[in-house]
Amino acid sequence: MPVSASLRARLSRLPSRLSIALLLVTAASLCHAAAIRGVVTDPSGAKITGANVALLSNGKVVATTVSTADGSFQVLTGSAGRFFLVVSAKSFREIETPGFYAGPLDNIERTVVLEPQWARESIVVTATGTPTPQAQTSAATSVLGPLDLALEDDLVSQLRLMPGTFVVQSGQAGAVSSLFVRGGDSTSNKVLVDGVSAGDLGGGFDLGPLSTTAVESAEIYRGPNSSLYGADASSGVVSLTTPHGTTSFPSLLFHGDAGNFDTSREELEVAGAHNKLDYLGAFSWLQTSNDLPNDEYHVATSAANLGWQINGNTQIRATLHYGVDATGVPNAWDFYHVADSATEKDQDLFFSASIDNQTTPDFHQTARYGMTRKREQYNLWSPSGQLFTYDTYGDQAYYGLPVAITGANGYKVSGRAILDFPAFPPSTYPEGNQIVSNRDQIMYQGNYTFTPHIVATAGFHYEQERGAAPNSSYLTPVERTNYDYLAAVHGDFKSRFFYTLGGSLERYSLFGTQTSPRAGLSYYVLRPRKGIFSGTRVLFNFGDAVREPSLTDQFYSLYNFLETNGGQSTIQQLHISPLAAPATRTYEGGFEQAFFGERLLFRSSFFHNEFGRQIEYVGLDLIPELLPNLTPQQQNQLEQTLQADGAYEQSLNTQAYRGLGVETTVEGGIGRAIFLRGGYTYLDAVVQRSFANDDVALLGPIPTYGGIPNGIPIGEDSPLQGARPFRRAPHTGFLTATYSTRKLTAMLSSAFASRSDDSDFLAGYDLNGGNSLLLPNRNLDYGYAKLDLGASYQLWDWLGIYGKAENLTNNQHIAPIGYPSLPVGLRIGLKLQWGFGAGK
Repeated sequence: MPVSASLRARLSRLPSRLSIALLLVTAASLCHAAAIRGVVTDPSGAKITGANVALLSNGKVVATTVSTADGSFQVLTGSAGRFFLVVSAKSFREIETPGFYAGPLDNIERTVVLEPQWARESIVVTATGTPTPQAQTSAATSVLGPLDLALEDDLVSQLRLMPGTFVVQSGQAGAVSSLFVRGGDSTSNKVLVDGVSAGDLGGGFDLGPLSTTAVESAEIYRGPNSSLYGADASSGVVSLTTPHGTTSFPSLLFHGDAGNFDTSREELEVAGAHNKLDYLGAFSWLQTSNDLPNDEYHVATSAANLGWQINGNTQIRATLHYGVDATGVPNAWDFYHVADSATEKDQDLFFSASIDNQTTPDFHQTARYGMTRKREQYNLWSPSGQLFTYDTYGDQAYYGLPVAITGANGYKVSGRAILDFPAFPPSTYPEGNQIVSNRDQIMYQGNYTFTPHIVATAGFHYEQERGAAPNSSYLTPVERTNYDYLAAVHGDFKSRFFYTLGGSLERYSLFGTQTSPRAGLSYYVLRPRKGIFSGTRVLFNFGDAVREPSLTDQFYSLYNFLETNGGQSTIQQLHISPLAAPATRTYEGGFEQAFFGERLLFRSSFFHNEFGRQIEYVGLDLIPELLPNLTPQQQNQLEQTLQADGAYEQSLNTQAYRGLGVETTVEGGIGRAIFLRGGYTYLDAVVQRSFANDDVALLGPIPTYGGIPNGIPIGEDSPLQGARPFRRAPHTGFLTATYSTRKLTAMLSSAFASRSDDSDFLAGYDLNGGNSLLLPNRNLDYGYAKLDLGASYQLWDWLGIYGKAENLTNNQHIAPIGYPSLPVGLRIGLKLQWGFGAGK
C-alpha cells in the first residue's frame, strides 16, 4: 500500500527526534557522572602525548581516552563504584593506579607517571613528603617492591642489596639486626610503618623479628632528613607501607613452606573492596630451630588495613601491625662453646588512623594519629658454664669452655671467658629485665600547589613518649614530650631544574630546641631522549639532623652516674657533660647517566657526613679510676649492682667521626623479562674524637697475652681516635638478576662486604678478671660473600610453587665475630590463591 506524504514526513522526522531524546538522556546522565581527569608524564615531568588511558571497574573497561598534547586526559562514568586506571604508552611500562571510589558528581584528580620500559624508577615519598618521581628528587632513595619481597620473611637480606647500607645480624634467624647507613650509627634511622614512627625511644630498631607480612613496599632514604621526620632521622629513613584490598569480592591467599633447621612458615591473607570500603587482613607464623643450641625462634604477625572513601576526595584509613616473637639467646658461641640459657621476647604493635582530603585541586592535607607499643623482655633462666672465683674478693663467675678466638686480622687469643654471673643481690634465677617504648603521635601535613612547578608543605608533629628500662633493680619510668614544626617547598623550573628547600624546629624535652635545615638540587644537563647518551642529571644535597638518646643512654649516663656517686672531680677533670642530642651534617654531590634510550642507568654519588656529639660507652671496669673516692669494696659492689641491672657500660657524648664515600649503582633490562642491578659503596669512616682513648690511659698498656703484641692500643667498648667506627665495612657491594614472566619468576642475589673494625668486648672477662682475651680492633670482623637464589612458578591460576636457597656459599662469617652465621638454608612451598589477579 502506498505511503502517504504526511506519513513519510513523520517518519523522516523520527530519527532526529530519537537522536535529540538520546542526547538529552545522555546529557542528563553525564550531569551525574564522575569525572576522572589528570596528566600523564614521564619521570622527569615531561608531558606524554597519546598515552592510552583506560578506566576499569570490576575487571571491565568502562571508558577509554587518549592524553592530549599537554599530557592531560579526562574520562567520565555515569555510575558510582570502585575504579582504577590502566595507562600505557610506547617505550613506557604499562602502569596500573591504586583503586579508588568515585560517586556521582565527584571530580577525581590523578597524575600518572609512566616509567621507562627498561628501567625502574618509582614514586617516592620520603624525599619531599609528597609522592614524587625519583627522577625529580636529588635524594638517594631506593624502593623494595612486591617482587623484591615476595620470597622474603624479613628485610635483612634485601637491605643488604642497597647502596650505602650495611646490615649486621648478631646471630642467626631472629637475632638482633641493625642497619648502618652511610657510616651512621644503627640508632640513627627513622623507621616508619604507614607513617607512624616504629622505633624504640631514641631511634633504635631491631630488624630481626620484623616480618614482611602485609608489607607492600619498603622505601629506603639514605641521608639525614630531620627536616621532615624529626629526631632520629639522622642517617636514613625506612618507610613501610601496607597494601589495600582491591578486588570486588573477598580474595584469599595462602603461603606455606618448610625447610631445613625445622623451619616452617604459613601465611594467610584476606582482602577485597566493596563500594566505599576496602579491607585487608593477614596472619603469619614462622618457626625455626636455627643451627645452635638454645637458638629456637618463632614469630607470629597479624596485620589489618581498613579504608573508607567518604567521597572522591576524602578517605579515612586505619592500619595495624602486631608482632610477637621469642628467640633463644645462646650468646657469642665462638667465645664460649657453651650456650646461654636465655631468651628474648618482643611484643610490637603499630597502629595508624588517618584522614586524607583533597580540599581543592591545589590543596591537599592529611591528619594522622599514630600509636606504638613495644616491649622487649630478656630472661636468663639459669647460669651456664663452670663456676670459678676470679679475684681476691672472692667474686665468682660462670665461665665457658677453653677456646681459641681468631680475628679476621689474623690475631689469636685463647682462654676461658666469663659467660654469666651469679645472681646479685643473692637470689634465685631466673633473672631478667625489660625495656618498654610507648609512643602516641599526632601529625598534620598540608601541601599547597601554587603552580604546577611550586609546591609548599607545612606540618606539625606531636609526640608523647612513655618508656621504662631497668635501673637500680627496678623499672624506671620516663616521659618525654616532643614537638616538630616543619616547612618546605619543592618544585621545578621547566622540568629541568628540580629543588627541595626546607627545615624544621624541634623541641624535645630531653635535649631542648634544635633546628634542622635541608636543601636538595638536581639539574638535567641532557634531557631524557633516544640515543646512546639518553639523559644526564647532576645533583646536590645538604642537611642537618639530630637524634634523641635512648632510654638506656639516659639511665646510664656517665655524667649522672658520677654526680650521684661523688665523682664531681672526675667530671671537671675529664670535661664530662650532661647527655645531649647526637648531631649529623651531610654534603652530597653526584650524577646520573642514562644510556641507549634509558635501557641502562648509571648513578654515582659522593657523600661527606659529619657525626658530632655521638654517644659512646665506658666500661664498668673503669669505676676504680673514675671513682677513686670509694673504697675498693664499694667500687666492686657498685659494679656488681650495675651488672645485675643489665648495665655493663656508661654513656656520654664524647665521640665525633666523619664518614665519606662513594655510592655507585647500575641497572637495566634485557628484553621485557630480565632485569639486572648492581652496586658498590666505598666508605671511609674515621673517629675524630673519642673518650675511649682515655680508657687506654686509665687501663694502662695492654699486656702481652695469647700473641697480642704489647702496646697495641685497643678500644674495648668504643673505637679509638683515628680508627674506624665499629661494624661499618669500608667496601660493600651487591648484584641481582631477575627473570619474570607471567608464570615464572626467578631471582639471583648476592651481597659482598669487606672486613670491618670491631671489638670482642671481653675486657675484664678472662679467667683472671683481666684483658687477655681482647683482640685488636682493626679488621676484626670477617668479610663475606652471600649468595641467594629463589624462584616461583604459577602452575594454575589458583596454585603456585616456590622455593629459596640462602647462603649458597655456606659462609659462617656474615655475622660479627663470635656469632656463627646460619649455614645453607633451603625451603620449598605452595601458594594457593583465589581471586587475586582475577580483576579488580
